Amino acid sequence: MWRRVVSASHFTFAHKSIANNKDVCKLKFWEAFTTEIPLKEKGTFQRDKTPFITFVLGGPGSGKGTQCMKIVENFGFTHLSAGDLLRREIASNSADGTMILNTIKEGKIVPSELTIRLIQKEMESSDNYKFLIDGFPRSEENRIAFEQIMGVEPDIVLFFDCPEDEMVKRVLNRNQGRVDDNIVTIKKRLKVFDALNLPVVKYYMEKGKLYKIKAVGTVDEIYKQVYPVFASLNFEQVRE
Repeated sequence: MWRRVVSASHFTFAHKSIANNKDVCKLKFWEAFTTEIPLKEKGTFQRDKTPFITFVLGGPGSGKGTQCMKIVENFGFTHLSAGDLLRREIASNSADGTMILNTIKEGKIVPSELTIRLIQKEMESSDNYKFLIDGFPRSEENRIAFEQIMGVEPDIVLFFDCPEDEMVKRVLNRNQGRVDDNIVTIKKRLKVFDALNLPVVKYYMEKGKLYKIKAVGTVDEIYKQVYPVFASLNFEQVRE
């Protein structure tokens, strides 16, 4: 059975029922990872579980990565950061990595097919079925390409809504040595986000899949909004 979202609090939008053709797409996506692979081989989904995909959206510095860490800790999701995957490819000094680096420096979005290929590779190598895809899709073109290539839509979408001045301050203060953590690039990234990512947010809001999180306050204060989303889905909590 496909899990359905129950509205958890006032900041969420009701989750609408999903058409049967989406189930068919998800079945094809699931079978793609299990066909021709032995049942117990590591790197396959649990056969009795269908992939549960959460898109995690928000501008640079909105705190979505930190919140993903808490979701992983409490609910056992696998966190796939599109940005981290791209930076890892850059560090590999591959031709793709060089192209990615130049694209990021210009404040532009990396080609959809490349990012999706990196995400797909990580999903195929996982024995989990619950995924947080952090920082993707970043445009309508990204979204459409993901659904076409993967043959699946996200089950839910988290959107961390954060004021621009707060995001700029956070990015400049995190001092992680990332190539895109400077005032010029961050301003470019925020303009790109406003122009391209907000239509994606609107799309999922209209489909009833969006959970809007007010990303201002302490980490724990923000997580108090996030926790009920996953608790309402009856996921088993991780216990130490």
